[in-house]
Amino acid sequence: MSSVRLYVLGMLDTRGPMHGHQIRREAQIDRTELWTDVKVGSLYGALGRMAAEGIIEAVRTERAGNMPARTVYGITPAGRAELSALRDGVLREVRLRPDPVDLALQFSDGLPLDEIVEAFRVRRAALQSELDAWNRLETQAAPHLSAIERLSFRHQQSRLDAELRWHDLVLAELPTTRPDPAQGEPT
Repeated sequence: MSSVRLYVLGMLDTRGPMHGHQIRREAQIDRTELWTDVKVGSLYGALGRMAAEGIIEAVRTERAGNMPARTVYGITPAGRAELSALRDGVLREVRLRPDPVDLALQFSDGLPLDEIVEAFRVRRAALQSELDAWNRLETQAAPHLSAIERLSFRHQQSRLDAELRWHDLVLAELPTTRPDPAQGEPT
């Protein structure tokens, strides 16, 4: 599933024909990179590929003042079918990506316990900082958020909260998982 495809098709379907700069600007205003894996810089390339596939099409060219001419794209019937398939697939699929920290933790036996604990404290602080930023952003944006957008905020906040709880568990249990040097066994 391509989040970029879903984003572009969704924007063109809900907002009507747009040129690349408008789509990019909407992604920047929505802070799309914060809550999706859509990178704003990937949008222009996606437009060309999607036009070549026939799921979007150039509907006109616009020029404003001394600005370069811009191609305005619209969604095609094939694009609406693609949007429907992508959206329906994403809504039905549950996918939590593995975090490489689990693998690193598996191979941490050679590291001193205090180094691992410190690494997890730093990770936890970074996660807390990110959650705090989301909470501040939600407070600022609250008057402008739709009910669906509030749910998206809560989703990200819940995921961060779950990560914080897991980090707390790791920090609490790490000392009991390390062998006692005198006995060579976990304490």
